[in-house]
Amino acid sequence: MNIDHLIHMANQIGTYFESEPDRTVASAGIADHLARFWEKRMRLSLYAYLDSAQNSTLAPLVSEALTQHRDQVLGKIQ
Repeated sequence: MNIDHLIHMANQIGTYFESEPDRTVASAGIADHLARFWEKRMRLSLYAYLDSAQNSTLAPLVSEALTQHRDQVLGKIQ
């Protein structure tokens, strides 16, 4: 998987949810989208990047969603 492409797609999802006035709802929406529509290797690659990157290029809302909802997003893998 091309991590730059995954980051771009994740940030596009984040941009969509930025219009949600409630940040908690927006964060949950991003996590739900990733858990439901991204395949296992895409999610694992994104988390590997998130865990290893010191200067992440993920949008702040996306990083927040991945961090806060890790169990939800990764729980769908099993």
